[in-house]
Amino acid sequence: MFSPLLQKKDKVLVLVHVLPKLLRGLIRAPFFKSRSGIQYIGRQVHITHAKHIICGKNVKFEDYSEIHGLSKNGLIFEDNVTIGRGVMIRPSSYYGRDLGEGLVIGRNSSIGPHSYVGCSGCITIGQNVMFGPKCSLFAENHIFNDENVTIKQQGVTQKGINVGNDCWIGSNVIILDGVTIGQGCVIGAGTLINKNVAPYSLVIDKREKVIKKR
Repeated sequence: MFSPLLQKKDKVLVLVHVLPKLLRGLIRAPFFKSRSGIQYIGRQVHITHAKHIICGKNVKFEDYSEIHGLSKNGLIFEDNVTIGRGVMIRPSSYYGRDLGEGLVIGRNSSIGPHSYVGCSGCITIGQNVMFGPKCSLFAENHIFNDENVTIKQQGVTQKGINVGNDCWIGSNVIILDGVTIGQGCVIGAGTLINKNVAPYSLVIDKREKVIKKR
């Protein structure tokens, strides 16, 4: 469980930090639609409509994360998924309108701190996927073709987002609706993804051009 490099005092401090999360997980576990094993829930984690949420074992919701379960297909967190500190997962309106599709995150995957997952359209994230901090996923796009009608009145499209297994998504990456990222991809920090990415691709943001060499 512990790194062999940790001293005894460090191990004790880790346990002091983890045990309250374990206790919160045990208290809130009966409210999930289904669960297996144990879950860890940090401080001031806001979970709504837990009856639409399925959790595997060792799922971690870190401090201040916000998990909104209300959706057509629910939220599924497979074994060993980590939702980082301050992450927001929002499939639907908090007031019962505009019901979204939901989310599936495969085992051993993680969403980095302060990321936003807008799963109005279905978002599927594979196994062993790593998202860095402050990533944004928007599985919805506003329609704006009619100039005589407000954009808000024209509705939205929801094609969904699919991220394959074994991907590394760097910090501050933005993924837009309708995108599929194939297995084994690496997406560089700060990149905007608005088109499909073939498996095992390395994608970096090309907007920053080199003016001259030193």
